[in-house]
Amino acid sequence: MNLKKGIQVKIISGKDKGKTGEILEINKKLKKVKIKSINMIKKHLKPTKENKGGIISKENYIHQSNVKNIDIKKNEKKVANKK
Repeated sequence: MNLKKGIQVKIISGKDKGKTGEILEINKKLKKVKIKSINMIKKHLKPTKENKGGIISKENYIHQSNVKNIDIKKNEKKVANKK
């Protein structure tokens, strides 16, 4: 599958099925991707000098087999050819 950082993808299975987002990170060793505002988890952080601490929400990885590439350029070409 041709997945790159910054492309738009659609979730095809799991709790976020049907949502779309942009790829933030790719872990090729585990075959997982991190998508903006998809698969959000709560993380408890300890207070430090730089950080206030508390409970934060952040994205977690999702397996690449659960995402589908949405290439906007290809869709525009198909629509243009039909007219």
